[in-house]
Amino acid sequence: MGIINLTPDSFSDGGDLNSSKKVLDQVNHFLSNGVDIVDLGAQSTRPGAEEVGSKKEIKRLIPYLKLIKSKYPDVLISIDTFNSEVAYEALMNGANWINDVTGGRRDKEILDVVSKFNCPFVITHSRGNSKNMNQLSKYKNVLSEVKYSLEILINDALKKNISKRNIIVDPGIGFSKDINQNLEILRNLDVFKELNLPILIGASRKRFIGEILDEINPKERDIGTLAISCLCSQFKIDIVRVHNVAMNYKILKVSDRIYRK
Repeated sequence: MGIINLTPDSFSDGGDLNSSKKVLDQVNHFLSNGVDIVDLGAQSTRPGAEEVGSKKEIKRLIPYLKLIKSKYPDVLISIDTFNSEVAYEALMNGANWINDVTGGRRDKEILDVVSKFNCPFVITHSRGNSKNMNQLSKYKNVLSEVKYSLEILINDALKKNISKRNIIVDPGIGFSKDINQNLEILRNLDVFKELNLPILIGASRKRFIGEILDEINPKERDIGTLAISCLCSQFKIDIVRVHNVAMNYKILKVSDRIYRK
């Protein structure tokens, strides 16, 4: 899964893709480098990010979504949003998946939208919102608590007639978790396989990698991201969500040959 942020304030690449040409060139680059899903977002979910509201999110998102779909009609597009109105408009305009960093916790009507469109839905573990999630990283047992929270969100989705075959889970690396909790999750990814659902890991360029590497600039954290992609290959994780698709594609080709006989 390749990341396209249509926001001026995303932590890694905010403001980079500010024209139709740049967005289309990026999609072309993605598709040339093994990307299966393009994850399109118009609301930053980094710690401290301001919420822009559904109307502004839709205004940022829909023109680029239409543009991508007109040029690349077969590309799978996931929409990174927690707003039901945005999800509805996106799916009406050709989006294929919804990737909700709150897993339906923030705007429960998003579950009705996903059910109506019978589309894949990424349920991510997180707590609070961008403003307060860093203060919500107290766990007695991060593995069991994250897994239990995901089970609740999965059940909420199933109650809304979202098909189990459409659910993907994400333990939420970087969301309301400190460096040691992120590492604990990565060491124990098999715990989340017990949910018997496809797993997505989105660790690309995140702050804890910067803490390990002593690297402030997110764009200089790709080497750490590659280490995590290799780990995901070893654990046979289904999807990795990354910024630098070319490097990850190459390393996964080798790692998959080693670990996936």
